[in-house]
Amino acid sequence: MLSLGFLWRWQRVSPTCSGLERSGRRNLTVLLWYWPFDKPFSLTGDVCWDKYRIPGCRLVSQRSLFPTADVVVFHNRELLQRHGDLPFDLPRPAGQRWAWMSLEAPSSNLKRYSNVFNMTISYRRDADITIPYGELQAGEAGGHLTGGVPSNKSFLACWVISNYKHHHRRSKVYKELKALIPVQVYGRWTRTPLSSEALLPTISRCYFYLAFENTISRDYITEKLWRNSYQGGALPVVLGPPVEDYSAVAPPRSFVHVDQFASTKALAEYLQQLAADQQRYGRYFSWRRDWNVKLLTDWRERLCRICAQFARLAQHRVYTDLHGWVRDLNSRPDPNT
Repeated sequence: MLSLGFLWRWQRVSPTCSGLERSGRRNLTVLLWYWPFDKPFSLTGDVCWDKYRIPGCRLVSQRSLFPTADVVVFHNRELLQRHGDLPFDLPRPAGQRWAWMSLEAPSSNLKRYSNVFNMTISYRRDADITIPYGELQAGEAGGHLTGGVPSNKSFLACWVISNYKHHHRRSKVYKELKALIPVQVYGRWTRTPLSSEALLPTISRCYFYLAFENTISRDYITEKLWRNSYQGGALPVVLGPPVEDYSAVAPPRSFVHVDQFASTKALAEYLQQLAADQQRYGRYFSWRRDWNVKLLTDWRERLCRICAQFARLAQHRVYTDLHGWVRDLNSRPDPNT
């Protein structure tokens, strides 16, 4: 049986330009092969310009436009569910780029997709197109968060958790922490779900929010930090990738990382001391005077960012080991880029 890698070789990206004029004299056409999680959005009009002020970007989802697409985007979840539904049977235009896209932590075997994709779209900072769960904007760009510390604190720590698994590291740390300090827990796991309207007001009553990721993976920093903690007005206690990954994207002195402490007991003692000293606690919120948190939740905005960053991308890149790159196994794209 022919492998995907073999099928790819005859339609690998041509070294000639795709015809896209990088000066922006015509639109870049981005074809989404299937909507993430089968939830479509309207692509009527000039979406990228009207909503995000990104010019020269045409988003389409009609597969009949495959012959004219500059970039074809494949979302990982549907790619796996549909057992590699890739259009190898269609004549591929010279220079057309195929992009692998995912916002989920690595969990699947992608070895069959070696030598298939030219671009990665991910929360990873080293992806070709980085689409984080959230990001900072200068206060003038979009209005900063209400400065200072929310004054309605009534709980030391809280956690919203629905997918509780005993083997997760976050579950182990929670149980150790719960034995030392009070932790208010919400979510489906404790049968106390919060509506979207109640989520942030509830978190705002907590000094600390346990922004514990379910997977420890490079750059995997989700809405637990950006929305629940920062927009909720609680100081995040983070568990996830290394401190360096958080420091690269988060405001200085705006979080407490579990790995900064020799033990959970030392962490618990620090949280108690911090909550008792309003001046020290308040320093963790000083960044709110100058910065705004922007959440990226619309797939259209993520796709529009392809156009905003396309001109700086290497033209002939091929991911010879996508699985290794996703798993961060010291894999890099084909160096001939």
